[in-house]
Amino acid sequence: MPRAKSDGGGTITFTLAHGAARQICRLTTTFQTDKQAFSYLHKYRTEFERIARARLASGELEDGVVVLSML
Repeated sequence: MPRAKSDGGGTITFTLAHGAARQICRLTTTFQTDKQAFSYLHKYRTEFERIARARLASGELEDGVVVLSML
């Protein structure tokens, strides 16, 4: 699984493998702790990766980052 890190306040940044390239993705959650946010990311990782790939394919980027929010 690609690395994930917290930007604080329940926002998790992770990389998505896209062929030989890597794409930065940012997931914003309403959780108060990083532990809760990481747990949520891991639980729904497959779904977030699917959404991120679709947004990347359609060019939905903000400053070169795929921005995601809670399901």
